[in-house]
Amino acid sequence: MESLLQNTSLVQRAYWLVKLRWVAIAMLAFATLAASNVLGISLPTSTLYLTAGMLVIYNFLLYDLVKYSTWGGKEPTPQKIGRIITFQISADLFILATILHYSGGIENPFLFFFVFHMIIASILCSKLQSYLQATLGVFLFSLLVLLEYSGSIEHYSLIGFAGHKLYLDGTFVLGTLFVFSVTLYLVVYMTTSICEQLRKQQDDYERANQLLEEKDDLKNEYVLRLTHDIKGHLAAIQSCVNIVDDEIVGPLNEKQKDLVKRAYRRTSKCMAFITALLKLTRMKLTGHLEMDHFSLKNCIFDALMAVQARAKEKSLTVEYNIDPSVDDIYGESVLIEETITNLLFNAARYTREGGRIILDAKDDGKLVLLRISDTGIGIPDGELTKIFEEFHRADNAREVERNGTGLGLSFAKQVVERHGGKIWAENNPTGKGSTFILTLPKGEPSNVMA
Repeated sequence: MESLLQNTSLVQRAYWLVKLRWVAIAMLAFATLAASNVLGISLPTSTLYLTAGMLVIYNFLLYDLVKYSTWGGKEPTPQKIGRIITFQISADLFILATILHYSGGIENPFLFFFVFHMIIASILCSKLQSYLQATLGVFLFSLLVLLEYSGSIEHYSLIGFAGHKLYLDGTFVLGTLFVFSVTLYLVVYMTTSICEQLRKQQDDYERANQLLEEKDDLKNEYVLRLTHDIKGHLAAIQSCVNIVDDEIVGPLNEKQKDLVKRAYRRTSKCMAFITALLKLTRMKLTGHLEMDHFSLKNCIFDALMAVQARAKEKSLTVEYNIDPSVDDIYGESVLIEETITNLLFNAARYTREGGRIILDAKDDGKLVLLRISDTGIGIPDGELTKIFEEFHRADNAREVERNGTGLGLSFAKQVVERHGGKIWAENNPTGKGSTFILTLPKGEPSNVMA
């Protein structure tokens, strides 16, 4: 059994067939009701209603069979689920032939519902299996028509709809069987051809994506080595500049002090940029976090303490509201604390003197919801999603702080998503400032990024 869409499991396709059958059962009941009570067509309604009822039981059993195959997190083999799918399609052909027998046989235009089964088989099965299903459909319908033609089984005429003797007209019977057979095989041929082309395109896309991922890994490894080396050189330069600035090697005049302090500031900013880039690249490359249970409340308090000095310099009011139940969560405490600290420092950096910063931490069931609001410069609406891209900085942020790295929010996004959470930004309804919202699972996340 081949897969048209390889990211769709065989189990999902088995459930899909069950769902389609519910639609078919409803259509059978409605068509019987409409034909007998509205159109006045003579039908063995009791038999057809009984068939619909049996189909309901049959579909529940198939659902239970698929569910049993995956009970307790079991992963059934593709062969086992493939056999279940093949059985469903084959059984549906028998069921359709039976329904046609009780509703006019060859005189019923719904005979071309066999086409839908061929399309489904061609999508879900291999080419060989699809042609086998087409052969089974031709065989069943031909057997039904020929048995009715020969009088071996009873024919149920559609009195009030079609001619009652068409099933005995040899020319009509042979012509219909020929067109029916050719139609089924052509449908299988066209559908499988399209599916093969789609499979080939998907394989090409997957290979291209794999190649891009490999190149991205190579790029990250290169950046990791490069930034690590640069960081070492910068640390040495910063150490030397610091010694000169402290006048350990001799006194400096005012002009020399000014130049040394400028050099020290520049190397500090460059060191911060390289450190952030190094962390982000290492995280993207390894995809590995040392997670454990820790106190989120303590992390928040530590982050608030870290930003207090900066807030005091600008006379900013820092407020916080933390639900009493917000405490123990699962994750990497150092990265979470650094993320919260970075968001708080961003709020302080882009909030004018005398402004406010508010941190809210709320218990949201299986998640913790963190909101960091400020009364700062806000974010242009067109850049609310772009600000999380690497090296991207909003225009108004550049005006306030020209030397930002453009990596802080990208780092925050990586950390949050690798913990199975989400992060986004909104402008405040008051028109002053913005709010960064992030969610973090309390327990071990099931959708951690690889």
